[in-house]
Amino acid sequence: MLSKQENQDIEFKESWRDEYIKWICGFANAKGGKIYIGVDDSSHVVGIDNAKKLLEDIPNKVRDLLGVIVDLKMLVENDKEYLEIVIEPYPYPVSYKGQYHYRTGSSKQELKGASLDKFLLAKQGKKWDGVPVPYVSVEDLDSRAIDIFKQKAIKNKRVEAEILDESDEVIIEKLHLKDGDYLKRASLLLFGKDCEKYITGSYIKIGYFKTDNELIYQDRVNGNLLEQVDKTMDLIFTKYLKAYISYDGIQRVENFPISQLAFREALTNAIVHKDYGELTPIQISIYDNKLLIWNVGELPKDWTVETLTQKHSSKPYNPAIANVFFFAGLIESWGRGIDKIISESEKFNGITPKFRFDNGLWVEFYFKELMDDIPNKLENKLTKIKNLFLNL
Repeated sequence: MLSKQENQDIEFKESWRDEYIKWICGFANAKGGKIYIGVDDSSHVVGIDNAKKLLEDIPNKVRDLLGVIVDLKMLVENDKEYLEIVIEPYPYPVSYKGQYHYRTGSSKQELKGASLDKFLLAKQGKKWDGVPVPYVSVEDLDSRAIDIFKQKAIKNKRVEAEILDESDEVIIEKLHLKDGDYLKRASLLLFGKDCEKYITGSYIKIGYFKTDNELIYQDRVNGNLLEQVDKTMDLIFTKYLKAYISYDGIQRVENFPISQLAFREALTNAIVHKDYGELTPIQISIYDNKLLIWNVGELPKDWTVETLTQKHSSKPYNPAIANVFFFAGLIESWGRGIDKIISESEKFNGITPKFRFDNGLWVEFYFKELMDDIPNKLENKLTKIKNLFLNL
């Protein structure tokens, strides 16, 4: 019996079938691994009769079908021969008869659709937002949106003023939003006249819920990404969140249940890190006692939610979008977004937002019961007024 167990790096097969070349393909496309032929699922060596023949046949078939090289060894245990196939991870995509397989966990899956798109881009060292788009030009961008960027960039002093006097085409070039003669996807999201014409789901959905199943009203925020920030902030803090009114002397003070600075950070974080290839909008759900914001996406490799809440490097899912947001003064470039959400919230109302990952990042803001002290404050004021009249 082998001391090894099946896991992400190891697969056991009792006998050889040519279809197992798919598993070799999966390992080559992932982190590499080993396949043992002649071993059952319980790690027991059952042996094979044709080990010597397979020792020659398998490398040739793998080379011809996949174009990769594997290392084979014949091993013996209790007079039973079995094979060890060692597969190295490959830096380029490996296909099996036009199919792309990938080892994940202890299983193999065929990559299709958005998953295949992400895999192929990653192997090429590209990000989704950096993919060039044919049949569009600077004329398809909204000059007004570029002007909004200029205003923000000048205000935040992230770009030299003379650069912003250049033409729209030059500015797009300097922001690295072109790949050769083609605009990148990021340019359409940031400055497009009609983003959803090119990228489905590139909007924000807001809803007010009484319960999880009882939606009271909702809104949809369209437009380019820079516009979405301002439009969403305006909607949330004028329509969806009630401001509690208090007075500092004769000065009227409005207190919202969550920090505007913390929410803005969560919103820009969601926009910059969203996986736009999934075609799903950012979703903001508001209840009587909490606000939840979610964006579809994935964490960087080997990261967890705990990694986000600790000091970490900046690894934007959409670097081209993040670059423009940085120059516009909407984000920093030090991976401090989550820290700012936490610190601004705790400073505002003493409540730490919660973070969880479920097919994307959820940020959960909980409201402080601001009305709790109002009856006592009102009673105290009435008492003071009563005493004032009694003393007249």
